[in-house]
Amino acid sequence: MEASTTTSGQAGSTPLKRVVSRNMLLLLIVGDMVGAGIYALVGEVGGRVGGAIWASFLLATVLAVFTAFAYAELVTKYPTAGGAALYVNKAYRRSFLTFIVAFAVMLSGITSASTLARAFGGDYLGEFFTVPTVVVALGFLLVVALVNARGMGESVKVNVVCTVISILGLLAIAVIGVAFLAQGDGDPGRALEFTGDGAPVFALVAGAGLAFYALIGFEDSVNFAEEAREPRSYPRALFAGLAVAGALYLLVSIVASMAVPTDRLAESSGPLVEVATLGPLAVDGRVFAVIALFAITNTALINMIMASRLTYGMAREGIVPGVLARLLPGRRTPWVAIAFTTAIGLALVSTGDLGTLADMTVTLLLLVFAVVNVSVLVLRRDPVDHDHFVAPRAIPILGVLVSLAVLATQEPATFLRAGILLAIGVVLWLLNQRFGGGRREMDTGVLQAVEQPKDERG
Repeated sequence: MEASTTTSGQAGSTPLKRVVSRNMLLLLIVGDMVGAGIYALVGEVGGRVGGAIWASFLLATVLAVFTAFAYAELVTKYPTAGGAALYVNKAYRRSFLTFIVAFAVMLSGITSASTLARAFGGDYLGEFFTVPTVVVALGFLLVVALVNARGMGESVKVNVVCTVISILGLLAIAVIGVAFLAQGDGDPGRALEFTGDGAPVFALVAGAGLAFYALIGFEDSVNFAEEAREPRSYPRALFAGLAVAGALYLLVSIVASMAVPTDRLAESSGPLVEVATLGPLAVDGRVFAVIALFAITNTALINMIMASRLTYGMAREGIVPGVLARLLPGRRTPWVAIAFTTAIGLALVSTGDLGTLADMTVTLLLLVFAVVNVSVLVLRRDPVDHDHFVAPRAIPILGVLVSLAVLATQEPATFLRAGILLAIGVVLWLLNQRFGGGRREMDTGVLQAVEQPKDERG
């Protein structure tokens, strides 16, 4: 399917330095998507779909492509940091709607980190010693908060190292699993089994709704466009990144489902260790657990940095109470925003399990994705003076329908929990409007708050 472009000019200038090459952009996007989700959720997806885990990951990848088209158009049309909130602000010029979208993105970072905190305290850590999962999860988030408060300088090299480790871990699982299957062990037929007595499509969609968690990192990747040497290379990098992540997930999920009984995967919060210890190429479970724990920690830290910086940015722009913009003396990190986002995370890990928290993350971002797809169509009325990617008109419409269809698979309790979190944002908004003299229009500066504060030193 081909996409057209507009026909004039070049993308506007940016105060940020354009240092991200085309290949580096691809690696950053892959790094955003190939994170800890696959390490934590293969078993959870199997519990919903059955042995055909790969089918849910394939469907989730296809569903993600629809929204990726929307982001490809909007990023090349408006090549500045900001993401969904920026596009909604441009499309509707309604400060409250823009705020809710920004707050939902912030919350998705917290719910994602909370998911990973529960995963950290599960069977991967259990390779070394056993502590109640909730205790470990609470301690994990507190440690992440301390690291966050200390400060973290921007470093592409660190991201590259983390990406390489995550990918090598997944490739190792594929090789170990294939060697195990090659000697006649496992059950290849299990990869075609669907759970339950109903139509397989219901199990497939239910599994895809959770598998989608492992692919949602591309929402963060839009913030790389402003520092890319060639912003128009973003669509190619985005779709290539989705292809790489999708292929890795398919490979790992097929091997895992064939090698390990589905119920055993579903019962484990460290499912890939079950594969790593099989067959002639088996490794010590503790070795692979270290890789998984590293991937989980890195992804969770990135999630919480994003959430706290976005909260800081909204406070700095007068959108939520200004106390959330206070900085830690010396370190110059937004300690109140960090404490606020950590407090929400602590409440979440105390009251939700791995699958529930992952579902909340997916629900929040699917709501955002639905609005973004509509924004693509609205912003077709806003021409710009440079070439940009244009998605076929039917794609954003399908993106809205797909987002709503996957949302329909979520449990009412998930919507209730997400609604309670969004209500916290509404309360902050109202308090600021009533007592803080909050701005009526949202300055787009807040939309770049996923970047570190310019006066921060890590």
